[in-house]
Amino acid sequence: MLDLSNMIFVFAILTYWMSVDAQQNPVISYITKERVVNIGDNVDLQCSVQYASNYPVLWTKIKYENPSSNLFISKDSTLIVPDPRYSIRHDEASKTYTLQISKIQEMDAGIYQCQVLIGSTSKITADVSMLVRIPPVISDNSTRSVITSSGATVSLHCYASGFPIPRVSWRRENNDLLPTGGAVYRGNVLTIHDITKDDRGTYYCVADNGVGRGARRNVGLEVEFAPFVTVDRPRYGQALQYDMDLQCHVEAFPSPSIIWVKDGYQLNDNQHYKISIFATADEFTDSTLRVISIEKKQYGNYTCKAINKLGSHQMNIALIETVNVICPPACGLSLLSAAVSKEPSLFPVVFTMAVASIFTILPSY
Repeated sequence: MLDLSNMIFVFAILTYWMSVDAQQNPVISYITKERVVNIGDNVDLQCSVQYASNYPVLWTKIKYENPSSNLFISKDSTLIVPDPRYSIRHDEASKTYTLQISKIQEMDAGIYQCQVLIGSTSKITADVSMLVRIPPVISDNSTRSVITSSGATVSLHCYASGFPIPRVSWRRENNDLLPTGGAVYRGNVLTIHDITKDDRGTYYCVADNGVGRGARRNVGLEVEFAPFVTVDRPRYGQALQYDMDLQCHVEAFPSPSIIWVKDGYQLNDNQHYKISIFATADEFTDSTLRVISIEKKQYGNYTCKAINKLGSHQMNIALIETVNVICPPACGLSLLSAAVSKEPSLFPVVFTMAVASIFTILPSY
């Protein structure tokens, strides 16, 4: 049996420990784990605090790189920020403070901190990171277009932001093979060595991270190269006193100057010749030399020559005399009138063809 003095001693010890327990420092017993969310979601962040009935509990959005920009959101069960997307709940039984953020936006990503203030200069804290999935956006420091010359080395750059970090790949228009080989190249920088005119065109930088439809940028690659001239035929024939068109095709960039030469002299528009030049597509130009009412001296070799800053190229075309009239360009009424006035022997054939064509269009009764 304990005597009275011993009982008083035990009571004093129990009273002491109860007093110590009542004065125990606050403890954050639970904090939400890292959250990865989508734009538009609603998110609950929870913080459970023990022994904090006499201490303020705050939710704060932290910017460690710039503490002066910290955003104090709530104190205990009261909101500090007047934003309808925020709400705060306190469950007394579990000692849990729940911060809810609705309609998540990109700017909501960051570190949220539960704080228990235990003095003017001291506090206990716990952090939770919130990551927001963001569709890719191709950065402004990515390549937009390039103009280079044959033989050069060119690097096309493409960078993208977003979360998760986007994967960048390159493709070519119409799924053509890339100069590096294959239809797809993965990486931020596509490097093309010893570039040729066949490498010109549109390249697609594609950034994808599984959020949304991804992002794409068209990168135009233009390659300057010396002209290359081709002809449909190396030789044309036509009868005397009839017109004939000589044609050549030029591939070049930048656009070339095109001239026609005969017997060492450059030809110009006059009563004997008419020159036409017209672009058919980027880097492609056609030229036609019409030889008008051919005379004997106009038979011979003609040269189509194209020139730009990177060089020149030329092709020869022969114009020879024939007995037959070639149509086109010697077609229609001009052929009929010429046949009557200049080639009497052709009149019956041409006249018969003309009459036959008239009867084919007359209505029958």
